[in-house]
Amino acid sequence: MSQGLLKSVRQLLPTLVTAVASLAMWAVWLGWDQQRDVHPDGSSTGPYETWQVIGLVLTLLIPVYWAASRRHITGAVVGTAVGLTVASFYDWSDDASGLYGVGVTLVMLGTVAVTTAVSFLIAAAGDRFTRRPA
Repeated sequence: MSQGLLKSVRQLLPTLVTAVASLAMWAVWLGWDQQRDVHPDGSSTGPYETWQVIGLVLTLLIPVYWAASRRHITGAVVGTAVGLTVASFYDWSDDASGLYGVGVTLVMLGTVAVTTAVSFLIAAAGDRFTRRPA
């Protein structure tokens, strides 16, 4: 394998790892729950419970931390955003109202915003702990 190709693979690895991890974690936490809960007053909620979404967010911190602590902030952000956007699109695209596009867009924008902030905090914390006193 040439050095250039090896370098390209190393640069893409954080993006691929976070994208695959995001897809897998969506499937584990949210992919199996497709039923809405109907309440006695006729209103409905769901299909996801709060604990499922919190679990997804907390477990996503692992691959984001892995990438951001290695200074691959772009890989952490892009990979996580792509993974969750593709997963939500696949999961919601059978919605007859067509509003799933709005939800998918909000997932993408929210993921980019939050993952960017978290990645910079992780990278900054890593810098703080790796600096040597003068």
